Formats: sequence, structure tokens, C-alpha cells
Amino acid sequence: MNSKTPKETQVIMTELVLPNDTNVFGNLMGGRLMYWMDIAAALSSMKHCNSPVVTASVDNISFENPIKLGNVVHIEAKVTRAFNSSMEVHMKVWGEDLSQQYKYKSNEAYYTFVALDPNSKPRPVPELVAETEEEIKLFEGALRRRQLRLILGGKMKPADAAELKALFSS
Repeated sequence: MNSKTPKETQVIMTELVLPNDTNVFGNLMGGRLMYWMDIAAALSSMKHCNSPVVTASVDNISFENPIKLGNVVHIEAKVTRAFNSSMEVHMKVWGEDLSQQYKYKSNEAYYTFVALDPNSKPRPVPELVAETEEEIKLFEGALRRRQLRLILGGKMKPADAAELKALFSS
């Protein structure tokens, strides 16, 4: 199984915010954005493992700026780290007002996907090799984020989270 780089997993998805995508304030609905983000992240993880994937978790999504009706949404997704059968995908989301030629950050988030074999069972995924300074920073933080997800999901005891404990002890 050949390793891959985050650049090889990059997906940039672009959508136009139409009336059916908005709430009563003319802003893109959060659920619609999360749906688009799920698709972008799934495509990114599928590029990494070359197999079907399922969403395992969605981290905190904080909306910094609303995306308005008629604006464009850009979602950039890249795998930040691969574990045994799972992959963490980082996403950056921007809105763009084409008429005003203005691009602005909407939010960031991490999704986790699991690769599946033909029997719908988890299967091993290739190693991810971070290259740039930002990719290395995201790669190194992924293990702490994973431990936090496992604790919150009841799959790990806090006492077993060595990477997290290292943040708080000297």
C-alpha cells in the first residue's frame, strides 16, 4: 500500500447558494453546509484510500461568518492523518461575493471517515506523509484530536489518552 500526501487527497468543491439553501434571514442553512462538507470530506478520504468510506465523526463546527443567498461556497478538504482504517479530514470553508469581489472565511472543521472493504468491514488505509509546515502541524495535532473524539464517544478512558495528558503535564 503506497503512502500519499495531503496534496493528493485535496478536494475543492464549489456551490452556489440558491433560495432553497437559505433560512428566513437569507443565510445558507448550517445543515446544508454540513451536507456539502460531508460530501467534500468523503471524496477526499476516498482519494486517499481508493475505497468506499463512511462518516465516523464530525467535530465541532463553529460558524464565523454567514454565507448569503447568491454567494458562492468554496470547501477545501484534505486528509490530515491516516490511522488504521480511519482518516481525519480537515476542511476550510469560504464564502465569496462575486459581484463585490470579496472572499471571506466561514468556518473550519474536522470529519473522520472509515474505509470499508467489499464486505462493509473496516479495512487498512495507506499512510499519510505530511510535507508542508501546515500539513505537519495538522498531522501532529491529529492524534490529540482523535483521542478527544474517542473519549467523548466513550471508546477511550481519559486516563489512557497519553497525547492529551502530555499537554497538561510537564
